[in-house]
Amino acid sequence: MAAAGPARIEDRLARRGGAVELLRVPAAVFGVVAGLRGSLYDRGWLPSDRLDLPVISVGNLTVGGTGKTPMVAELVRRLQARGLRPGIVSRGYGAAAGEHNDEARALARDLPGVPHVQDADRARGARGLADRVDAIVLDDAFQHRRLARDLDLVLLDATRPWGLPATPPAFLPRGLLRESPRALGRAHAVCLTRTDQVAADELERLCEQVLEMAPGVPLLRAVHRPRCLRDPRRPAEEFSLDELRGRTVELVSGIGNPDAFEASVRDLGARVAEHRRFPDHHPFGPDDLRGLGAQERWIVTTGKDAVKLDADARALRVLEVELAFTAGAAVLDALLDALPPGRALRERRALHEGLHG
Repeated sequence: MAAAGPARIEDRLARRGGAVELLRVPAAVFGVVAGLRGSLYDRGWLPSDRLDLPVISVGNLTVGGTGKTPMVAELVRRLQARGLRPGIVSRGYGAAAGEHNDEARALARDLPGVPHVQDADRARGARGLADRVDAIVLDDAFQHRRLARDLDLVLLDATRPWGLPATPPAFLPRGLLRESPRALGRAHAVCLTRTDQVAADELERLCEQVLEMAPGVPLLRAVHRPRCLRDPRRPAEEFSLDELRGRTVELVSGIGNPDAFEASVRDLGARVAEHRRFPDHHPFGPDDLRGLGAQERWIVTTGKDAVKLDADARALRVLEVELAFTAGAAVLDALLDALPPGRALRERRALHEGLHG
């Protein structure tokens, strides 16, 4: 299989030796600064804004994909099932001026009508949304502590929990860690994602590591389960995953963990002839698909990437995935049920009781 596309930063960092090792000193400085900042928030010396409605943060320890967007969608649906009107606040990384980024566009497609504000200042974005919703889901906000939250859910990708594959944990810029793994201790729950893509003994070792770093914090497990295939030209139609079995395909992705995407396609029985791996949030152009789709081969991509690719590409197919819990779903439900009602919900309940009193 041929791999193509621009060089990805994590691939360079995962290679030991050479100029990369010069990054150890700035990484050590980064770790000290991150630890100091965390301590200032822990002691209350740096303030956090609190809103009069429940705030749920979905985050991780690293730069890169752990499956936050599917988790955000899952939480929104669970909140809606409880009769709440949720909204989403995210940073909007990679978005052009005045536009939503790829993740927001994918969420808008999957969650029609759910308000979504993108603002690098998540506290400001949440304040602007608070009057329109009953709960706010913060995307990628574990380190954004200027806004207090009622539930902190941290995701770890089981295939590379500390950022780089097959290397010890390292802070930015030598590695991909934004915080020490010990920071998991302040989470309300930790969720291991893509647990089906690692061996059972490896998964158990990771569980033991997490429980040692965050004793008493509930540990959830989840998989990213392929749900169907779509043709972007006919988005309302769903096609069976069986159509991939035995088929030779080409992949295009600009996500945090392209290895996991490729593994999912292979597990469905497809043969991968080429995988063009672009950096996360890559702004696709017409040349990025050049040479693909010959011999009537399908070009398979992710739902997040599909919103930026040419929907008229005849050979393009989108692999839609959903997050499914394999352990701990009841714990998450209990945490959601324990969230305090916000002002708008309290007023609606009081009005309802008055009308029926």
